[in-house]
Amino acid sequence: MSKLEGLTPQEIVDALDHYIIGQKAAKKSVAIALRNRQRRAKLPDDIRDEVAPKNILMIGPTGVGKTEIARRLAKLSGAPFIKVEATKFTEVGYVGRDVESMVRDLMAQAVSMVKEEMKAGVEQAAKEAAEEALLDVLVPGSSAPPPEGVDINTPVEPDRGAHARDVLRKKLREGALDDRMVEITSGGGRKPHVEVISGAGVEQMGFDFGNLGSIFQGPKKPRKVKVARARELMEAEQQEKLIDAESAIETARERVQNAGIIFIDEIDKIAVKEGRSGGPDISREGVQRDILPIVEGSSVNTKYGIVDTAHILFIAAGAFNLSKPSDLIPELQGRFPLRVELESLTAEDFKEILTSPKNALTRQYIELLATEEVTLIFKDDAVKRLSDIAAEVNNSTENIGARRLHTVLELLLEDVSFDAPNLGGQTVTVTPDYVNERLNKIIEDRDLSRYIL
Repeated sequence: MSKLEGLTPQEIVDALDHYIIGQKAAKKSVAIALRNRQRRAKLPDDIRDEVAPKNILMIGPTGVGKTEIARRLAKLSGAPFIKVEATKFTEVGYVGRDVESMVRDLMAQAVSMVKEEMKAGVEQAAKEAAEEALLDVLVPGSSAPPPEGVDINTPVEPDRGAHARDVLRKKLREGALDDRMVEITSGGGRKPHVEVISGAGVEQMGFDFGNLGSIFQGPKKPRKVKVARARELMEAEQQEKLIDAESAIETARERVQNAGIIFIDEIDKIAVKEGRSGGPDISREGVQRDILPIVEGSSVNTKYGIVDTAHILFIAAGAFNLSKPSDLIPELQGRFPLRVELESLTAEDFKEILTSPKNALTRQYIELLATEEVTLIFKDDAVKRLSDIAAEVNNSTENIGARRLHTVLELLLEDVSFDAPNLGGQTVTVTPDYVNERLNKIIEDRDLSRYIL
C-alpha cells in the first residue's frame, strides 16, 4: 500500500513543502497525478485499465526543483523511481543506451525494494538460523578445550553438548565472541570451510557454512573475518533463503506497472528545432520516436519478465531555453498533457532553502562540523547576505538555481572544514562580515567569479 494512501492533494503538497521551497504549481500537478492513481485503484476492473496516467512536462531552468519534486514524490509514496537523462539515449540504442533500458532499470530497482521489505519480515527468523549455525561451529561435540577468551566453568564433554550450547549461546548473544576470528574459504564448487583462529594456535572446527555461494560468488581466496561479521554474512544468506523470490518479482512487477515513476530529464535536448533537419537532429527525433511507445504503453522484456508500461507515470523536464515544447514531435507532446512552468528562484527563496526544509543546507553543515565538536552558528543577517550573493551570481553568470548555494557555502566554509579537527570545542559564528570577508573579493572580480562561483 502506498505511504500516501488516503492523503488529499493538499496534504501531499504539504508533505513536499517540508523539502522543496516554492513551485506551488508543480507540486499541485504531481499531487493530482498521485491522487488520480489512488482513485484509479478504486475503479471497477472494466474501466480501470482504460484510465491512463496524466504524464507531466516540467519546464524551467536548472536547479529550481524539478528533479527533487519527482524524487520526493516517489519517496513519499514508496513507489519505484528512476531518473534518466534523455541525452544518454540514441536511436535504437546505436552507440548509446536503448530507451527500453529505463523500464528494465525501474523493474530491477523495484525488485530490490521489495526484497528489502521482505527481508525485514524474516529478519528474526534469519538471526535465529544464523545463531544456530554459529553454535554448530562453537560446539563441535568433543572434549577439546574451549576457545581462548571464553569463560566456560563447566568443561565441554561429548555428552554435555546441550549444556555447552546453552552456555555459548549466552556468550554469543552478549557479544563475548564477536572479536574471535574465523577464516572463510569459498569457491571452486566446494562447500565453504571455517576454522576458528585462537592466539595460541588454530583449532579446526570442520563446519559447513551452507551455501555461501550466494554471497561469495566464484572462486575466492580464504579470508579472515570476526565472528560478528560471519554472523552478518550468515544472516544475509538466511534472509535470501527465507524470502520467496518469485513472489518478490511478481509484487515488484505489479508495483512498477501501477505505481512506477520514470523521470526523464533534459528532454529539451532531444527536441528538433523548427526549420532544421539532417545531422544530429535525425538522431534526436529518432530517440523521441523510440520513447513514444514506452510512454504510450507497451510491453518491455526484462530479465524478470514482461513489464507493461501503460500505467507508469512519466515526468519529463527540461529548461527549454534553446528550444520549446512544441519542437518535440506532436505524438510525444500529446503524451504529456500536464504542463507546468517552474519559476526561477529569488534571493528570498534561497534564504528559505538555506533554513526551512528538513534537509536545509545550513543544518547539514552544522551537523557535519558537530562531528568534529565544532559549533557552527549562522546569524540571520548572514543567511540573508549569502542568499543575496547566490542570487547576484546567478543573475550575472549562468543561472544554476539552488545549486549555486552549494558552491557558495563550500567556499565560505572551506577554511573551517579544513581546520575543524583542530577546532574541537570552539564555536564559529557566521556573520555578514564573515561572509563579506571571504566572498566579496571573488564577487567583485567578475572574471574570477565565473570560474569559482
